[in-house]
Parts: sequence; structure tokens; C-alpha cells
Amino acid sequence: MANSNITSGAQTADHELVAVSANGEIAAFNQERLSFSEKAHRFFHKHPIAAPAIVLLVTLVAFSIIIGDRFLHPFNMSLILQQVTIIGILGIAQTLIILTAGIDLSVGAIMVLTSVLMGRMAIEVGLPDFAALAIGLIAGAITGLINGTLVTRFKLPPFIVTLGTWNIFFALNLWYSRSETIRSQEIDAVAPLLHWTGTTIDFFGARLTYGSLMMIALFVLVWYALKWTAWGKHVYATGDDPVAAQLAGIRTDRVLLSIYILAGVICALGAWALIGRIGSISPQAGMTANLDSITAVVIGGCSLFGGRGSIFGTLIGALIVGVFRNGLALAGVDVLWQEFTVGLLIIVAVGVDQWIRKA
Repeated sequence: MANSNITSGAQTADHELVAVSANGEIAAFNQERLSFSEKAHRFFHKHPIAAPAIVLLVTLVAFSIIIGDRFLHPFNMSLILQQVTIIGILGIAQTLIILTAGIDLSVGAIMVLTSVLMGRMAIEVGLPDFAALAIGLIAGAITGLINGTLVTRFKLPPFIVTLGTWNIFFALNLWYSRSETIRSQEIDAVAPLLHWTGTTIDFFGARLTYGSLMMIALFVLVWYALKWTAWGKHVYATGDDPVAAQLAGIRTDRVLLSIYILAGVICALGAWALIGRIGSISPQAGMTANLDSITAVVIGGCSLFGGRGSIFGTLIGALIVGVFRNGLALAGVDVLWQEFTVGLLIIVAVGVDQWIRKA
């Protein structure tokens, strides 16, 4: 029956679409009936950021009821933001790697190594603080280049590569720093720019740091690059199906190399934020940062299989962890059970990801 002959249509109670032709003939088309679970599955598959956003909202409401007004006080909210700044910045780098179906275990070691390098260049060598910062950013790019070259040129698995470089970078960090901490007073006297990220500003009762604002700016910039540039489309395509991406003309090795280099630079910016956060430069800082960054990415809804996820999901994931730890601490819960809760969140997030990926 031609479309031009159909003059009217109606939907029956049984979800049948009925079309009536000009000569009175009736054609019925059965529509697909979806259960609530199937509708939810499709919604969360289309909007991967929705699930962590709902979890964050429910968590905020629950703790505000349990603890009271002091939990939602602007000062406490800004404190949570400060606490997740370092993990949020490293989470950006980790998200870029995981979007390509890889994983980077060396982000924390890169951050600490570049922070030590910045401090030693300024304190011992006597370089201006802006020059020491620039050298740290270049060193971050070089470490990313090393990881990326091993993955793209030698076709080694990212997990094994970054596990090895994690140990190498950490050993170099201890060797170069001689396991000595650079004190805050020394940094203030010689390289005050390194402390700039720790400077606080008052905003309607909240105390924001420039490091936290830098983290938010990085999220916006990377979101724009992933959403609106050809490079961002290539990142998702490479993570979703590298063979199909190559057949489409995408130079996947070049894309991967650029991602690892950018991740290294972002880790160096995390080092700058770390110096401002703790005040001193310690070779022992950030020991669990690599695992914490993976936690933020996974809870934020980014798939470990690559090709799916949102950069803002990582920010929400980091905030979820920060809110849980802060809320449980204010409620008097032992640190042991705080870590238990975070571990449970990771398992649930991976289970949700597996469910969403089902056809």
C-alpha cells in the first residue's frame, strides 16, 4: 500500500499503529513494547553521564539529611572541591587514555616526578619559577611520549607499559630528589609561582583555590576538544573500533601518541596543583593517585572497554568519592569503612557499565 494512499492513522490500546487508506483498507503495524528496564537501559546507554549524576544528587541529599546544614555549607562544599582537585586533574589524563581502551598506571608517578623536577630546578639550579614550571611541563610531555611510543611503535599493552614506567618514574623520582622534601618556606622564598595554585579566594562563604579553578578550566577545554573537534571524534573512534577507524582513514597511532603526550602534560599541571595543595614538594606524595584517578573515571561512567564516556562524568565521579569521604567523616565513620564504601562504589560502577553495554 503506497504512502500516498494513507489518509489517516490511529494508535490502538494494544500499541498497534493503524493506518486507513482512501479506499477503506486498514494496515496495522505492531510497535515494539519496552519494559521499564529496557527503557532505562536505552536511556543510560544514550546518556552515560546520567547515572553518576543521579548518584551524586542522591548522595548530596542523603548526607544533608543525615548531617544537617553544615554539610551543604559553602565552605564544606569548597573543601570537597579542594580535596578532589588533584584526582580530578589526573582523572582528565586517565579519561583520555581509557577512552582509547587503554589504562595508565603511571599518572601518579609522572605527577610526583615533575613536581620534584620543578622544585629542584628552582631551588637548587636557581632557575626562575616560570622556567622551572615550563621544564616540568616539558618533562610531563616527554614521559607521555615514552608511554605513547611504547604503545604505538612497539605495540605493547598499555597496562604493562605504564606498570613498568610507573616503577621507572618513581625510582627516578627517589633518586633525583634523594628522598628529601623541599619545605614550603624555601618555595616561597625562591619560587612563589609554584604556590600560586594553592592561593585561596573567598566566594560567598566558600574558599576556592586557583588550583580548583584550573581543574575546572581543564575539564571545559578537554570537553570542548572531545566534543567539537575532529581530534575528539578520532579519539572516540579509535577507542570504539581501531580497525574501523583505520579503514576510515584515521591515523590511530598518531591519535594515541597525541593522547599520551597530552596526558603527560596534564599530569605535570597536576604536579603544579599538588605543590599548591600541600605547600611542600615531597617525593612520597601521591602514592595512590593512579588508582584514585581510575576510580574517578570508572565511577563517572567511562567504559573501560573504550569508546564511550564523558569527561564531565570523571568530574562527577571524583566529586562522588569526595562527597562520600567527607560525609562519612562528618558522620564519624571510621576511615576503614570510608575506603570500603569507595571499593563498593567501584564494583557497582563496573557492574552498571557491563549492564549498559549489553545489546
